[in-house]
Amino acid sequence: MIQDIKKRAMHRAKILEGQMRGVQKMIENEDYCMDILTQSLAIQKSIGSLNKLILENHVRTHIKENLSSSSEKAQEQAVEELLGLYELSNVRSK
Repeated sequence: MIQDIKKRAMHRAKILEGQMRGVQKMIENEDYCMDILTQSLAIQKSIGSLNKLILENHVRTHIKENLSSSSEKAQEQAVEELLGLYELSNVRSK
């Protein structure tokens, strides 16, 4: 991993860990539901920030390398990874 991104991702992961412990405590204490939901949504936003960092690292390293490769297989793998991620990020619920 790119060291700066790794440092930021680890920081974000530690924040998420603390946020999750906080939500667990809120549930145990039977806090007001809206307060728990607000914290849960904040965690989702934090996960989005972590995902963006991991994606940035992947694009700047693996995807960049594979797309500039002379191997069509490596190029196709990069495209398939990005398309697969796009599909995962656009999952719709009922």
